[in-house]
Amino acid sequence: MEKGFVDLCEAIPGLRCEIRYATAHNLTGHPLAGYLAPRAIGTVQMAGALRGAFGMAQAEGFGLLVYDAYRPQKAVDDFVRWSKLPEDGATKQEFYPALAKEDLFALGYIALRSGHSRGSTVDLTLTRYGQPADLGTGFDYMGEESHHSYLGLPEETLMLRRRLKALMEAAGFRPYDGEWWHYTLIGEPYPDTLFDFDIT
Repeated sequence: MEKGFVDLCEAIPGLRCEIRYATAHNLTGHPLAGYLAPRAIGTVQMAGALRGAFGMAQAEGFGLLVYDAYRPQKAVDDFVRWSKLPEDGATKQEFYPALAKEDLFALGYIALRSGHSRGSTVDLTLTRYGQPADLGTGFDYMGEESHHSYLGLPEETLMLRRRLKALMEAAGFRPYDGEWWHYTLIGEPYPDTLFDFDIT
């Protein structure tokens, strides 16, 4: 593993990880390039901040489940290749039912250069009783329903989104407006570096 990075689920006992991009259960329908093992990797600094968020979540009766953290640049390039393939409909209904695949970049759901490749961004959700809490949409659902500003959800669901956001902000992360699960460490250690080492 690259110096300065750690396995988040090893560094934070009790944290759960379900790394979707190491499997076919993601919007591309195949494991992404560079994900050779289902591990959540992040910078030492991000892991420290996430440990703080996890502790606060536990104090309120919640856990945390990580879907993605460090993402190799080759995986981002894999997204680009996928976006240029003809639509086959295999993952559209689950991940982007109201959007055209070719518009996902322009709308900000996928980027040519991802903050995940800097190693201090994490995608995650709250858990309750060992199961993912209902935060209104699944991970990587691309549509307005995933935006922090979207209010057309039950109050309980909105409360859980606000809770996750408050925990992460208190721990030193900033949210991404278009994805309720996406947080980046403020003061990240490698703000100008896009890493490309494999996750093994």
